[in-house]
Amino acid sequence: MTQPLRHPALYHRHAALGAKFAAFGGWEMPLEYAGGGVLKEHAAVREDVGVFDVSHLGKARVRGRGAAAFVNSCLSNDLDRISAGQAQYTLCLDESGGVVDDLIAYRFGDDDVFLIPNAANTAEVVRRLSAEAPTGVSVVDQHELFAVLAVQGPRSAELLTALGLPTDHEYMSFTVTSHGGTDVVVCRTGYTGEHGYELVVPSHDAHTLWDAIIEAGARPCGLAARDTLRTEMGYPLHGQDLSLEITPVQARSGWAVGWKKPKFWGRAAVTAEKADGPRRVLWGLESLDRGIPRAHMQVLDAEGHQIGEVTSGTFSPTRKVGIALALIDTAAGVTEGAEVALDIRGRRSTARVVKPPFVKSSVK
Repeated sequence: MTQPLRHPALYHRHAALGAKFAAFGGWEMPLEYAGGGVLKEHAAVREDVGVFDVSHLGKARVRGRGAAAFVNSCLSNDLDRISAGQAQYTLCLDESGGVVDDLIAYRFGDDDVFLIPNAANTAEVVRRLSAEAPTGVSVVDQHELFAVLAVQGPRSAELLTALGLPTDHEYMSFTVTSHGGTDVVVCRTGYTGEHGYELVVPSHDAHTLWDAIIEAGARPCGLAARDTLRTEMGYPLHGQDLSLEITPVQARSGWAVGWKKPKFWGRAAVTAEKADGPRRVLWGLESLDRGIPRAHMQVLDAEGHQIGEVTSGTFSPTRKVGIALALIDTAAGVTEGAEVALDIRGRRSTARVVKPPFVKSSVK
């Protein structure tokens, strides 16, 4: 039986702004807003400042003696590379090396780690961690207890500073502060490639912070613009560019693997794949004509043989061309700069093979 969609705490705020809603990971979330649309929302983040409600993202707390060491023995990246007050992108792998989820780990201390998985995968990540948690370590699903607001764009620091929030900490670090009497975690991160922050606030107080951000001049942005922004940066989306069938080695996400760690889920499989070389690898594609790549389109060689498949594709509002991420067979011998064809509903479209990002990052 299909479960009803969950609503974020700010659902009525979005509706009042004329949001068009869509389902994301079991949640009904704003896709775009009236009077804006994807192009204006995308431009606001690249040129000014926008705010996204990404409260559909999961939240889980791992606490107890040695909690950080336990998480480090499970997830792919090396949590010991960071200290308290820092966050880290990491992966939850299965025994085959497939990606159960990609997530952000906030290290509050040796005995306290806060995780932000993807919405649809939160329960599975919590289940896997709970099944192996040692005595004294608790894993608690806090999915609906917190909201997450992403303030992104070149003017994001200016806006948050005006609201009395800290903004001068380093990339992938966070601080706990207060706004309107409520604790807020302010982390220097995001999913757009722009200077930005993700704010974690208790759901019951999210409206106060949202209203303040909107009143300060941020444009409300939906998840459609978030997708075009992340694709321009070549950031993977779980379920498309990463999945149980797409390993971090294939997806060029090996930088999120602590290869020297003695233990993490899926270690044997991804170590062997790295040594042998993957059978396919993720490349960027840039259209050389008016074609717009979409997920699952076939990538063809000069003779018309399929050599790969598009995993994510869109029109780049910044570059004004079609762009894509695609898994291409290594046996095809494709190199950067090569031209390939895309099958767009039976019509051939030409694209150049490139290494993302398609737009220069401004996150540092």
